Amino acid sequence: MAKADKPASLTIGGESVAPGERRTIELPLSRVFSHVDLNMPVQIVRGRRPGPVLCVSAGVHGDELNGVETIRRLMKQSALGRIRGTLIAVPVVNVFGFLQQTRYLPDRRDLNRSFPGSESGSLAARLANLFMTEVVEHCDYGIDLHTGAIHRTNLPQIRATLDDERTLELARSFGAPVIIDARVRDGSLRAALHARGIPMLLYEAGEALRFDEVSIRAGVRGVISVMRELGMLPKSRSRRRTEPTTALDSSWVRAPDSGIFRSRVRLGARVRKGDTLGTVVSPFGEPEAAITAHLSGIVIGMSQIPLLNEGDAAYHVAQVERPTHVEKAVEAFQDRYTTPASTEGED
Repeated sequence: MAKADKPASLTIGGESVAPGERRTIELPLSRVFSHVDLNMPVQIVRGRRPGPVLCVSAGVHGDELNGVETIRRLMKQSALGRIRGTLIAVPVVNVFGFLQQTRYLPDRRDLNRSFPGSESGSLAARLANLFMTEVVEHCDYGIDLHTGAIHRTNLPQIRATLDDERTLELARSFGAPVIIDARVRDGSLRAALHARGIPMLLYEAGEALRFDEVSIRAGVRGVISVMRELGMLPKSRSRRRTEPTTALDSSWVRAPDSGIFRSRVRLGARVRKGDTLGTVVSPFGEPEAAITAHLSGIVIGMSQIPLLNEGDAAYHVAQVERPTHVEKAVEAFQDRYTTPASTEGED
């Protein structure tokens, strides 16, 4: 069920958007030192009929590109012509990092540790405050799109606060193969929305500075599915949907030594405690050290660079109740989104 209907007027950046309108508003950011003005584009689609307001954001970390492409494709979906309520989409929140192809802001601060921000703080704090006051202020629900960090890739997964029943319903509707009950981190956008009682999903998929077609297609379809669950779009006739598994716990498996990294398992693979997941070997041949799983589960993240130092994170393993079932679900998920005939969001 949707929350209480919002008033007819919606004002962002001093510009009003009426029901039935579709607009892009450029939110002014600060100038860079060369005195070039930067803006944050905010795309708004308002239905003629009332309903909830959903914010979909990406690029909070400037080098995480999958979400940028996901929103671009989302905004091309014909289904949006039948929307109830309002979709607010921000494809690049951290414009500064995006331009420099980096996770951080120019002062090396992490925007996703700077929320809710302030008007007079650091550049990160001011950007966070702008996003909160101009965008989040209007929202009933949120979806934030992320990838793994540089040289790390993530299996498509939803991270959310699952003790909230509505958030759990939305997480399941997204259709990612794995859901992680993740605590909120101080300063994160998810923590800021949680403090305001706004249900939010964080979608993790792929790696920084790379497009991953499966992750992008699944992201578009996932957002559309959540909009259907919220009553913003008509229900789908299709019954094809990945049944997600909620992870009981997750942990990183780290390199026991430094050297050349050779993986023996793929993303999404089922592993058992004690399995050799990969090896680290000296560039000169010897010695060779095994990277061994210390818990059973599914590989939901892994390093993509073949060079590791002792203690570096090599694999992220999620502990699940039925690993074999999840492995099959991951395979079905991959098949669904690698099929050439697969659509990008329409059911």
